[in-house]
Amino acid sequence: MDVFSQMIIGAVNQVKNSVVKIDTYKTAQGKLRPAGSGSGFIFSSDGLIFTNHHVVQGAEKIMVSLLNENEIEATVVGKDPDTDLAILKIYTDGFSTARLGDASNLQIGQFVIAIGNPLGYQHTVTTGVVSALGRSMRTQSGRIVDNVIQSDAALNPGNSGGPMITTDGEVVGVNTAIINGAQGISFSVDINTAKEVATQLIKNGKVFKAYLGFMLQEVPLQTKVLRPLPPSESKGTLRHQH
Repeated sequence: MDVFSQMIIGAVNQVKNSVVKIDTYKTAQGKLRPAGSGSGFIFSSDGLIFTNHHVVQGAEKIMVSLLNENEIEATVVGKDPDTDLAILKIYTDGFSTARLGDASNLQIGQFVIAIGNPLGYQHTVTTGVVSALGRSMRTQSGRIVDNVIQSDAALNPGNSGGPMITTDGEVVGVNTAIINGAQGISFSVDINTAKEVATQLIKNGKVFKAYLGFMLQEVPLQTKVLRPLPPSESKGTLRHQH
């Protein structure tokens, strides 16, 4: 077997038992019915799972399927629509944990591998290269997420929440979005951002964000300020920063 194939197989083998299929359910016409599916990956030995916020948004019941076909109900630890990330938790065994890498070491042209459940086909592997770094992406909440990884690894509905990994088997991104009508343009939230979000979600269940804003108010100017100005300039703008 060629060395290139061996690298892919080796990387997938390191991560495959941490990748899960996520099925969500909502009540419709008085019954709990399937509402969608996606992907995720277990990143801690106590069963914490990364996925996308839009995968589990509005779900009344969440079931997680492991590669060994065990299906376990999951609880939501926290969600952040602004980065389209969520963390779930399962209480079981029979899984391995994904090793989180450092997205700041990625380079354009670097080989990457995506694992997920596109259109419900569990544990599908696709490959590509990093097409661009530092992209910005608008999530469903309307917020712009920076430092998004663009790749040409094939993603389809159901891949959302799965891992993007390097040939070393380290997770460098959470697969998040595709561009409708385009081929070979896929986006992943970089794992460094995901780690920061996870810290707050595990601790608080949500992410606290700081905002910088300005408020403008027109006020009359004092006489001593007016002296150097033309007679017509009798008012000014007061800026409040918060």
